[in-house]
Amino acid sequence: MIQWSVKGGGVIGPAPFLIAGIVNITPDSFFDGGKYHAPAQAAAHAALLLDQGAHILDLGGESTRPFAAPVDASIEISRVIPVMEQILKARPDTNISVDTYKARVAKKCLQSGAVIINDISACRFDPELLDVLVEHKPGYVLMHALDRPERMQNDPVYDNVVKEILTFFEKKLNQLVRAGLPEDRIVLDPGIGFGKTLEHNLEILRHIESFTVLDRPLYIGLSNKSMWGKMFGLELKERVLPTQVAVALMAAKNVRIHRVHDVQLTSNTLKTVENICS
Repeated sequence: MIQWSVKGGGVIGPAPFLIAGIVNITPDSFFDGGKYHAPAQAAAHAALLLDQGAHILDLGGESTRPFAAPVDASIEISRVIPVMEQILKARPDTNISVDTYKARVAKKCLQSGAVIINDISACRFDPELLDVLVEHKPGYVLMHALDRPERMQNDPVYDNVVKEILTFFEKKLNQLVRAGLPEDRIVLDPGIGFGKTLEHNLEILRHIESFTVLDRPLYIGLSNKSMWGKMFGLELKERVLPTQVAVALMAAKNVRIHRVHDVQLTSNTLKTVENICS
């Protein structure tokens, strides 16, 4: 079971697994960029994901796909806030996560009702983000990425990818807790595809249990990733099956939080794992 403390004293769970439904409010995200760019379309998609069983909505106003160019904080805010406001007006109890590494964006979104910050940078791209986290104490996804999206896939190299990410998590966890972010707010994401080759990604997934020694819930995003294209030559819309197989395997290995595009299928997959493995 997982229980995740978030901003304002809220708690998500306890539940066997949590599903974070992806809402890309961008013109250029790798899977559905532009499809939900308009606020009304994004809010309607968010409502559908909630109906399908999402515990969390993860809103993103900047694509972090490999080689994506960054956008200004003001643009990111203008994309995310109107959608967030529509969602919370219709469903005030929604757990909203915002996928950002910018302090200004995080602060505005937390002030407007978000309860989680999903940060690909571990506070490295904008050090002022740490101050925002300590002030608001949201749920926080501590993710590993080798570098910024525009550079992270330029020949990534590790001596031992699992050990290096584990060391990274230990260091960053200590920094966050010492600064004043409660440990029960933090979950760990190894960052599949963020500065990793196919073999690095597979090595992480083979040894995902290694990260449980830190006693924090594991959060993972495998949905329709390019690794499935590299393994099988699959186009984007053909990656549903390997995504769900991988979700099931990770769930069986005690990964509790799953960030996905297809909430309905993932809900069924996780219920199957729960019924078989409990």
